Amino acid sequence: MALFVNHLTHIDVSLWCPTRGLVGCSWQVDAQLEGELGDDGMLFDFGEVKPWIKRTLDNGLDHTLLVPTQAPGVDVSECDEGLCIRTTTPYAMEVRGPAQAFTLLPWESITLERITHHLSEQLTKQRPVNVERVILTLSDENISGAAYGYSHGLKRHAGNCQRIAHGHRSRLHIYQAQLRQPLLEEQWGAWLDNRYLLEAEDIAEHTETQLTCRYEAAQGQFSITLPSERCSVLPKPTTVENIALWLAEQITKQTGSATHVHAFEGINKGATAHVIP
Repeated sequence: MALFVNHLTHIDVSLWCPTRGLVGCSWQVDAQLEGELGDDGMLFDFGEVKPWIKRTLDNGLDHTLLVPTQAPGVDVSECDEGLCIRTTTPYAMEVRGPAQAFTLLPWESITLERITHHLSEQLTKQRPVNVERVILTLSDENISGAAYGYSHGLKRHAGNCQRIAHGHRSRLHIYQAQLRQPLLEEQWGAWLDNRYLLEAEDIAEHTETQLTCRYEAAQGQFSITLPSERCSVLPKPTTVENIALWLAEQITKQTGSATHVHAFEGINKGATAHVIP
């Protein structure tokens, strides 16, 4: 007997890729529970499935930086902030923060298949009575048109968004004269893809080649150092509301036309902004 819940929740993370660098990801989570019926005729109460799985994911790798510790050029060490992650390939990066901001995985690279298997095993070990196996299915959102992955941190956020290197994969819709602008969407989506977005006041050091972002949040001290070319500096916190406004302002300046932007933060949520020249 199997019980399934589709579109159960979403996972938003950043991961370190030995070929692409820092990558923002958003994954849809579907779940299947296999086992035997209890005396009440149920395998597991539907009302408990989502809270149990979501709680496990929220307290685990969601909103963390996934680090493949066996990847070339990756070094993990303890530091005053908690953990220090240093990389050399494909570019140099250093991230510091409390240990709960990172998910360390003893792999050479991180794939969706490995993450899916890892989480399914983790939930199976914690399974409730009657459940013999938990099988998760993680998938990228099917996006036709422009999409981009980005990483950021929100120091004022009360929850796990304050972690300095978590990310999202998002749609991007741009309208001018009430019509979608696919060429602008592709242009800006490609430019934003795999970038780190930060607030101007959090810049601790900035040279032509390197930028360091540093802040203190409720969970502790955080810092990240990246090549300047991988960063985009916003004048305000990098909330999805401010991202939408910033994009609308930049595109309006670029084109001279009033611009309406739908900026998504991961799957099924986001903000809109309209700017007139």
